[in-house]
Amino acid sequence: MVLNYIWIFFFVAAFIIGLIKLIFLGDMGIFPEMMNSTFDMAKTGFEISLGLTGVLTLWMGIMKIGERGGVVKVFTRLVGPFFNKLFPSLGKEHPAYGSIMMNISANMLNLDNAATPMGLKAMKEMQETNPSPDTASDAQIMFLVLNASGLTIIPISIMVYRAQLGAVNPSDIFIPILLATFFSTLAGLMSVAWHQKINLLDKTILTYLGGLTAFISGIIWFFSGLEKGQIQTISSVASNVIIFSIIVAFIGMAFRKKVNVYDAFIEGAKEGFQTAIMIIPYLIAILVAIGVFRTSGAMEWFISGITWSFQQMGVNTDFIPALPTAFMKSLSGSGSRGMMVDVMTNYGADSFAGRVACTVQGSSDTTFYILAVYFGSVGIKNTRYALTCGLIADFVGAFAAILMAYLFFH
Repeated sequence: MVLNYIWIFFFVAAFIIGLIKLIFLGDMGIFPEMMNSTFDMAKTGFEISLGLTGVLTLWMGIMKIGERGGVVKVFTRLVGPFFNKLFPSLGKEHPAYGSIMMNISANMLNLDNAATPMGLKAMKEMQETNPSPDTASDAQIMFLVLNASGLTIIPISIMVYRAQLGAVNPSDIFIPILLATFFSTLAGLMSVAWHQKINLLDKTILTYLGGLTAFISGIIWFFSGLEKGQIQTISSVASNVIIFSIIVAFIGMAFRKKVNVYDAFIEGAKEGFQTAIMIIPYLIAILVAIGVFRTSGAMEWFISGITWSFQQMGVNTDFIPALPTAFMKSLSGSGSRGMMVDVMTNYGADSFAGRVACTVQGSSDTTFYILAVYFGSVGIKNTRYALTCGLIADFVGAFAAILMAYLFFH
């Protein structure tokens, strides 16, 4: 529903600005240019989607190997004690725990196809013991905000888009995204914990959060003491070593469990191919709307106004072109993805703006969409403070993404 209004807004705003330019400025070419942009962006969207097919097929195949090898179950065992402390209202033996941990683990691995069904199942199981069926329970809110914060270890889709749009090293945003999404998740967790009076100083919680925070702080401290050239080189090498190691680990675990690795890869690859085909209409729809909006001059006016505001404050404005991605992120996943692609198309995949947009895209998930789907699936109308906490996570994630991009790429 939100994307519907955004899509309409882009076209109506472009039409009004086009009329202003035609009537008051005598710009006779504005409407031909806007119409040409619809054809150009439709072609661009199709070409990008077509190019995504191979890489997405590859990665979905690899992820299926990991899934068959028991990677999700490993994550479940690792984070189980931590999540048990975050849902005190469920008790220790609630049936939703399995689905919750499977969902979070799948999200960490960017397994959307596996994560969403598990998430909806977890919501249903929590709803069965919800004393007020039309009102979100504490456990449901915690679960939703953790999803909205978008903690992802391997940002596959973003690397795929970067590869398709000509990035020299598509995975160089791996560490910056990992850092940004950590801060987003931490902010969401702390905001919900404050509302629910969860003691974050609990021994188990403190051990997990303290250890992870110390690790992330160590990474930031290490890179902040390096020259810019060294940061990019070490980050690039480390990212690729980690990602390739994960691939080998997935294959090794599957082989140990006597899984037919080749068949598992083929099964996942088929899902990747279908996914690539499915996103074509969505990507074309949003890119055409953005193209018209940009060609009319509306995007330029919008960005110029924000740039002027930051210039008055003496702030570096190199990140400004990526802000539309940040603004769209909470509203629409496909919309923010289209904005990210638009930035990389216009500025370059390896430009600073392109890298900022990619880091922002990976910093959190789509709060409004998750809110609608997860709560809507169980008939909850009163979401209480879920939206507020989700948006806090989004804001912190976007802010952290910009800071990480300056640290690693500027």
